[in-house]
Amino acid sequence: MARSTQHEKVNRAPRVKLGGSVLFLARLENGRQLRGKLHQLSTTGGLLQLEKPLDEGIKVEVIFHVGNSTVRSKAKMLFPMWATQGYLQPFEFDELSESERSCLQANLQKLLKGSPAIALPSVEVVNAADPTPAS
Repeated sequence: MARSTQHEKVNRAPRVKLGGSVLFLARLENGRQLRGKLHQLSTTGGLLQLEKPLDEGIKVEVIFHVGNSTVRSKAKMLFPMWATQGYLQPFEFDELSESERSCLQANLQKLLKGSPAIALPSVEVVNAADPTPAS
């Protein structure tokens, strides 16, 4: 079996740790509404703090205020994780326009400068087999 030596880089958008300081409303396709807190946020998605998890893969509309703008976008729920107080559920934006993404990025930068929120840096993931033979 041949081993791959090619490195694959995956860049993630910088994430801002909010620790529940931003509230959100999620509207499900059946009309049900959930309220909760945003734990982390980036221009590609975020992490919601929920009492009960939502099914992975469902589509919701997320609405929240960041800085001086309101974000209202479709999002897809990802696999939830149990936390000490409820669940943390990641999501990715589904229909965030480029102008909305730019506005969100600007507001996240302002939030970083004016608060003790922590920016989690982009992560570089390297997937490669070790081409060096064992000694």
